[in-house]
Amino acid sequence: MHQSLFVYSGYRYFKLSMILIIASVVAYAIHAPVDGPNGGTWLGYTLGGLGAFLILLLMWFGMRKRSYKSSMGKVEGWLSAHVYLGLALIVIATLHAGFQIGWNLHTLAYLLMFIVIFSGIFGVYAYLRYPDLMTKNRRGNTLDLMLIEMSELDRECREAASQLSDEINKCILESSEKTKIGGSVRQQLSGSSKNCATQAAFEKVNDLKQSLPREMADDASRLMTLLGKKCELVQRARRDVQYKAMMDVWLYFHVPLSFALLAALIAHVVSIFFYW
Repeated sequence: MHQSLFVYSGYRYFKLSMILIIASVVAYAIHAPVDGPNGGTWLGYTLGGLGAFLILLLMWFGMRKRSYKSSMGKVEGWLSAHVYLGLALIVIATLHAGFQIGWNLHTLAYLLMFIVIFSGIFGVYAYLRYPDLMTKNRRGNTLDLMLIEMSELDRECREAASQLSDEINKCILESSEKTKIGGSVRQQLSGSSKNCATQAAFEKVNDLKQSLPREMADDASRLMTLLGKKCELVQRARRDVQYKAMMDVWLYFHVPLSFALLAALIAHVVSIFFYW
């Protein structure tokens, strides 16, 4: 995916973006309006129209990537265009404004554009980085299989603890019932749990095993081994949830902000043509 995204079709969209950027910069450099560069000149309107077209085109990608049967090109090509044209939009929109930034509706649209673009950059980073990390972390399993394996380890832990003290059995039961994978958005993104019941059980058994009778040593050692395996599995499962959350959470900002940008763009255009 990394190669198809950035070098798709011989850097087609990188070249197109550079052409747009260079043409915009050259036109801006040779354009010399009496009142100075601004969005109200012929060049300002031209760059503004081009910028608005690019915003609509980039928003269309969100619909295109969910239509796998579409004949309008490959998803990889649309994603490549999304990245390069989005970056080109920064230059085009800035030149459209003539570097005139103030506290008004037009600046709001400009700032929203930046936020949307940079949230999209994070999204590309997430989808390039985290799938590989998830594959390595899962080691050939899925999250469901890891949860099944945890349940099996819980059963073995209870079996190993059955001949040990009530205190140890209690913490093993809590490990089985109170170990949570996922949870709130903050917990998912952190990839950890502040009061992990499995880790607490491991530490508790480790503290208590020294005081156990010699005949219970083998069961205690086996229990420690099982708890160690479960701790490691719990950490991997939480990392899996964390990676998935990192891939998804940016959309909760990117998509609403994209529609906010569209609304601000419409208000910007309306105010220019009817109230300016």
